[in-house]
Amino acid sequence: MPGRRPDRRRAFRQRPPHPPRGGCGHVARMPHARPLVAVRRRGHRRHRGDHALRGRGIPPGTWIPAPSDPVVAAVNAALVLLIDHDLAVSTFAARVAASARADGYAAVSAALGAADSPLHVSAATRTARLLARVRRGLEPERALAEALQEGNGIPGFGHPLYDSVDDRADALFPLLATLPDGEGTMDAVRRLQDVVADRARLAPNVDLALAALASAARLPEDTAATVFVVGRTAGWIAHIAAEYAEPAMRLRPRGEYVGP
Repeated sequence: MPGRRPDRRRAFRQRPPHPPRGGCGHVARMPHARPLVAVRRRGHRRHRGDHALRGRGIPPGTWIPAPSDPVVAAVNAALVLLIDHDLAVSTFAARVAASARADGYAAVSAALGAADSPLHVSAATRTARLLARVRRGLEPERALAEALQEGNGIPGFGHPLYDSVDDRADALFPLLATLPDGEGTMDAVRRLQDVVADRARLAPNVDLALAALASAARLPEDTAATVFVVGRTAGWIAHIAAEYAEPAMRLRPRGEYVGP
């Protein structure tokens, strides 16, 4: 119809005729990724919508301060560091869906489903709860014991790709000391780190760094997982676009019967 605005959702559902090759190497050139790494201050104070305020226990109509420059810098750094990380299970799920020529929304949904698991993105929320217990005065040994009772190992420590500390955590921790609750948060991190290093020989991973970021910036506990997903979405989109350039159904494995 004349004058009808283009349907952006339909445009995304259509596969690009010549998608970029190379996966994460093309993230910076994709328009979808740019807003994710461009968090900026918008004035000294800003008003949040009533729905968002109620979700945080803040009375509707309340004005809250804009984030400080150190908080913005730390969140931006986290978003960049989390864009891509080899073939994590969520990224591989997105690739598998794209291999079957699922549209962009469906492929990202596949990635989200894989990410919502206790050994992937949800581990950041588990780590935030662990760190919060220590910050509230619980001894690290007791807090770790309670976390272990939930199953799935020690949240925030160890990673199959790293023999020692997670490089992404190493990059984030130095940015947290200047945040509003940075000193107290990093003290709790060090206490946890000492106990885990002594008893389990595990080093901090990015989940602990994200939990520390949320704590130091006085953000809700689920901020750790939220930042993880927002940053990684840019990488998922890049992988999906790259997979469209590969032969269809190349990621459809065949089973081999080994029973009697």
